Amino acid sequence: MSASPLKHNTYFDGQVQSIGFERHGRRASVGVIAPGEYHFGTEAPERMTILSGELAAKPEGGSWSQYPAGTVFEVAGKSGFDVRADRACAYLCEFL
Repeated sequence: MSASPLKHNTYFDGQVQSIGFERHGRRASVGVIAPGEYHFGTEAPERMTILSGELAAKPEGGSWSQYPAGTVFEVAGKSGFDVRADRACAYLCEFL
């Protein structure tokens, strides 16, 4: 029996959860962020696409911006970013 191509990730006591996968040789994850404020560190550059809801995001050294469903933001590798959700928000994270 082979290992599942899906990887379940849980962060912040279950407040952020995602399923990781590979598509066309690139890693990605799709997940949900519960209401709250969270900080993520990055190894590789990331592209975040908001699938439903709305997310406020602030890159290291930057300022807060709002991202409604259908919008995208990118984060540099070896950095970090803060996110804030007033309601549950779904996202797609692509590792660039």
